[in-house]
Amino acid sequence: MSAEVLVFAVFALVAVAGALTMVAARNPVYSAMGLLSTMFAVAVFYVMNDAHFVAAVQVLIYAGAVMTLFLFVIMLIGVDASDDRSEQLPLQRPIGLVLGAGLLALVLLAARAVWVTGLGTDPGTSGGVGTIENVAVELFGAWLLPFEATALLLTIAAVGTVALARFGSAGLTVVAPRQDDTAGAEHGTDDAASLPGSD
Repeated sequence: MSAEVLVFAVFALVAVAGALTMVAARNPVYSAMGLLSTMFAVAVFYVMNDAHFVAAVQVLIYAGAVMTLFLFVIMLIGVDASDDRSEQLPLQRPIGLVLGAGLLALVLLAARAVWVTGLGTDPGTSGGVGTIENVAVELFGAWLLPFEATALLLTIAAVGTVALARFGSAGLTVVAPRQDDTAGAEHGTDDAASLPGSD
C-alpha cells in the first residue's frame, strides 16, 4: 500500500466520521466540530489532487471563517436552549433511511461499472487546474454574480440570526393599553369641560 492510498484512507475515515457526528450529535457544538473535521479532510483531498489553492481556501474560508461564524451563532443563541424535538412528519425517519439506503446502493452500483480516478494523469499537463490565475478568472469572470449573491445571502443570514437571538419575539410584542387609560382618554374632554375656567 502506497503512502498516498494510506493518507486517503485515513482522511476518508475522518471525513465520514465527522459527517456522522454532525448529523447524529445532539449538542450543536459537537456537530460543528464534526463538520470542521470533514472540511479539513476535504482540504487534504484537494491537496492530493494538486489543487493547492482550493485546499487553502477550504481551510481558511470554510474551516476557518465560516466555522467561526457557526460557533459564534451557536454560542449566541445558547447551547442549553430546549428545542422542540417532536416530529411533524410521522414517517420522515423511515423514508430518510430508505432513501439513504437507495442512494448508497446507487453509488455502489455506479462504482462497479465506472470508477474514475486520477491515475495515469500528468500534473504538468493538467492546464493549471487549481491555480490562482485560473480560479480568479473563473470566479471574478463567469461566476461573479453568483459569488456576490452568495456573499450577500450569508451576510443577511448572519444579521437575521443575530437579530433573532438579540431581540427574539420581544420586538413583536404589542402592548395593549390599559382599561384605565382608555377610560380616561374617552372621558378626557368631559373632564376638561367641567374644570373651572375652561370656558
